[in-house]
Amino acid sequence: MYILRINMTDQTYSLADVPKAYKTLAGRALTSTMVSDEVPPLCHALGPSNKLIFSSGITSGTAAPTSARVSVGGKSPLTGGIKEANAGSSWAADLSVMGIRALVVEGQPKGKGKFWGVNITWDGKPKVEFFDATQHTGKVLPDIFPPIYEKYGDKVSICSIGVAGEFGYGNSGIVFNDQSKRPTRYAGRGGLGAVMGSKGLKFIVLNRAGAPGVEIVDKALFEEGRKKMIDALRTHAITKPKGALNSFGTAVLINILNEAGGLPTRNFSSGRFEGAPRIAGEAIFDSNKNRLNKELYNHACSPGCIIQCSNTVYDENGQEITSCVEYESDWSLGANCGIDKLDKIAELNALCNAYGLDTIETGTTLAVAMEAGVVPFGDADGAIRLLHEMGKGTPLGRILGAGTATTGRVYGVTRVPVVKGQSMPAYEPRAIKGIGITYATTTMGADHTAGYTIAPEILGVMGKQDPLSNEGKAGLSRAFQATTAFIDSSGHCLFIAFAILDIASGYQGMIDECNGVLGTQWTADDVLKYGSDTLKKERAFNEAAGIGKEADRMPEFMKTEPLPPHNQVFDVPDEALDSVFGEL
Repeated sequence: MYILRINMTDQTYSLADVPKAYKTLAGRALTSTMVSDEVPPLCHALGPSNKLIFSSGITSGTAAPTSARVSVGGKSPLTGGIKEANAGSSWAADLSVMGIRALVVEGQPKGKGKFWGVNITWDGKPKVEFFDATQHTGKVLPDIFPPIYEKYGDKVSICSIGVAGEFGYGNSGIVFNDQSKRPTRYAGRGGLGAVMGSKGLKFIVLNRAGAPGVEIVDKALFEEGRKKMIDALRTHAITKPKGALNSFGTAVLINILNEAGGLPTRNFSSGRFEGAPRIAGEAIFDSNKNRLNKELYNHACSPGCIIQCSNTVYDENGQEITSCVEYESDWSLGANCGIDKLDKIAELNALCNAYGLDTIETGTTLAVAMEAGVVPFGDADGAIRLLHEMGKGTPLGRILGAGTATTGRVYGVTRVPVVKGQSMPAYEPRAIKGIGITYATTTMGADHTAGYTIAPEILGVMGKQDPLSNEGKAGLSRAFQATTAFIDSSGHCLFIAFAILDIASGYQGMIDECNGVLGTQWTADDVLKYGSDTLKKERAFNEAAGIGKEADRMPEFMKTEPLPPHNQVFDVPDEALDSVFGEL
């Protein structure tokens, strides 16, 4: 396995064997370790000292189900701290198949305005060719992926940024191809698209032809674990074929969270949205059925995924509007903006994909702008106009592109739902206390995927817990954050958690797969230690960057404004928040 370094200062590259200290690290564990080891915590996120690191998970590129995930790490221009964002794509599998444990992008071009692409092929080892990509800048992503496929062949995988990354926006993501070659799979959060843009890097093309594949040390153990994982995923109600996710996508959560009073509405001013049934996953399913005259179940975002939760939204003429509308996007561009027109939400989603914008940060930014009166809540066409401002890089667009916190400061808004500079996702922490603790304490800024306590608090996975109670939630969040850090390193999609946390054999299957690939002898205790060690490294980086426990707090309005319908405030004591990392 190799560490591949791409130097953007002089357009050169180098290969080195994975050092002994990194032998069992992959995915998030490796990106966070390398950022901690190599990036000065006080550097400018868009300056020459920051690095952008890609690493697929331990099982990526193998036959393990739902495992084609890649982690992207660096210092975030949005939070000022360490960042890991991940996505599912054939690109993730191809990186592992080509023997690249980590791809490190470093340095910056000496001149401004020129953008490069790299084409990575296999010639007994990875080989890198640089090409001028400047002609592809300033354009929407659906227009620039086809020429790359035409040039390098339809079997390559593509990573890129949109104009949001070129402009250096805090809400810019890094995009990868989906299974239909669309530029729609995003490592969206934290502004890492801007970091890639600051390196003058527009494309990373992978051609795996001839590559040897992933070495599996204990094939029998790996196969045993793979079968346990498949069985768990195919029998659990949430992840099984024609189950909740396969039928209605992640947007199945719209109605569930709305009923729980935890669906943030009109810039976190309420926990219920009267238009929720019109935009929910069930509405998407029914709309497609009516417009296509058939039931349409969802598809995989990446090779080997058996959960298959990615939807497609079609218009009245049966033409595709976008793929896919995740729960987070449906909420941020819908309920949080007071918009209940499904086709308009799909159009907003498509524009985010085209411009390279994180849908969560974009939707919360639009809602803060609506709070300020830039356009009214519920004005879908006004929201579309604001997105085009971002895409064109106008002065207003650049303010909005800087993210939710900046937009709130510019317009003097006090209800700004951010932690550590990153906006909150689609779960109201006043109504779901455990996820609020995760928002406050995760190293990543407000991020539901860092410790998804929604599983027990809302969905009853591992046994139902009262979402309005503070009792035991600090420990719950800690355990979920540590386990998640391991899952993010394993290469699996986070959604395997629904099944493996309820089905013990599935959890063991995940461990067996990783042990099979690496030749390790990890137990369940080792999973928590591995995750905790990753969190410690991330925490140390943030503290060195000036982000200490004082930043592990919710915004003031959440402590003082009761949230309808439960009329709760976020009342978790600071001591409980401090205890999450205090016991790592």
